[in-house]
Amino acid sequence: MATPITVAYGDGIGPEIMEATLHVLREAGAKLSVETIEVGERVYKMGATSGILPAAWESLKRTKVLLKAPITTPQGGGYKSLNVTMRKTLGLYANIRPVASYFPFVKTVHPKMDLVIVRENEEDLYAGIEHRLSEDVCQCLKLITHSGSERIIRYAFEYAVKNGRKKVTCMSKDNIMKLADGMFHKLFDAIGEEYPQLQKEHYIIDIGAARIAARPHVFDVIVTENLYGDIISDIAAEVSGSVGLAGSSNIGEDFAMFEAIHGSAPDIAGKNIANPSGILQSAVMLLVHIGQAEIATVVHNAWLATIEDGIHTVDIYGEESREKVGTKEFAAAVVERLGKKPSTFLPIEYRNAEKGAAAKAVNLAPSQKTELVGVDTFIRWRGNVAELGDKLTALGLKTLPLTMISSKGLTVWPKAGAENMHLTDVFCCRYRAPEGSVITTGEVAALLSRIADSGLECAQMANLYAFDGKIGFSLGQGE
Repeated sequence: MATPITVAYGDGIGPEIMEATLHVLREAGAKLSVETIEVGERVYKMGATSGILPAAWESLKRTKVLLKAPITTPQGGGYKSLNVTMRKTLGLYANIRPVASYFPFVKTVHPKMDLVIVRENEEDLYAGIEHRLSEDVCQCLKLITHSGSERIIRYAFEYAVKNGRKKVTCMSKDNIMKLADGMFHKLFDAIGEEYPQLQKEHYIIDIGAARIAARPHVFDVIVTENLYGDIISDIAAEVSGSVGLAGSSNIGEDFAMFEAIHGSAPDIAGKNIANPSGILQSAVMLLVHIGQAEIATVVHNAWLATIEDGIHTVDIYGEESREKVGTKEFAAAVVERLGKKPSTFLPIEYRNAEKGAAAKAVNLAPSQKTELVGVDTFIRWRGNVAELGDKLTALGLKTLPLTMISSKGLTVWPKAGAENMHLTDVFCCRYRAPEGSVITTGEVAALLSRIADSGLECAQMANLYAFDGKIGFSLGQGE
């Protein structure tokens, strides 16, 4: 029986590369029942700020599988990222991006590259929670959860086992973000102990990204947070030879979305020169997901044979190329090679994905003894810091005295230390209970009321908690 899937042709080069891909799938014998939806630029301009209409959601609820071409988000404010919206709405927590070298047929200085990036897909800065606190200060909240981190890390280890990989690398920035990224790293270490057959390692993200650019062959499976994963995926795809060759899958407990990692390239739309390989690779991943691994194997091997034979679109055309072709002609060349296997590259053989293996429910972090021990008040102020300290000290409670003022994370009161730093107009003013003491929300409310009555403006506040006796907040630099 044909498997229902939803298809979005997208914007720019999207319709061309999608039609080329569907042509290959049909000729290969894929059993698909296609429902088409419209998303992207035209929908945005119809007034749907998310870029998708209710009818499209209904199709996705029926099929639970989406093959999506790139879209264009109009310039200007008010338009939300469709990809982020879909990933969250459909619970697509895992973004999988395989990146391999196709040397010597695609020019690259990294002929042995073959890695997979497993990127957390719902959290981090991509939550898109931003506030403007003053004329000078904007903030963006980075949200990392225990449950979300555990889920993506377990997915990465399971992916490595099921796909015959040998090593999993975690990348974070826990030397700076000791709580958020620190939790991600600690969970990686703890979960990794359950997989003794695999090698494990951790990189700080900056050196990890540099190492991907310089020596990508040393990596196998990489698991990381949302923003880092987005950045290193493009680095990896670029150094492999072409961003246009890479596909990706977005996997959740009930839904899955497959897409190329490149954009809609409106400047070359309609010219029959775009490379359909990225969306074709995504379609191969889709076939494996829906249980048509045999067809996926045929399509992927035919694509490899096409690359080997030097049949290339303009983006990868070079010294090893034999014929420069357009989008349609490239698809036709893949169709001609259906049933053939590559001779230089190792042939691919896929197995159907295990039912239920894509997602395992992960509970929230275990409950801990939680104590309220203070509050950070973010005060708008453009005067002398010492004067602000005096004002706020006078407003404190016996049980909740002012202990620190910081600017951009650096302590500026009671210790001096910002003589050479440009101060902003929002200061984090920390009121903290004496060591070993706890406070109530009533005391916090009383403090905030006193601050408001004084004429000072509190742009924001954040409670400070201890969990099983350990503080759950970062100290100011120099505190």
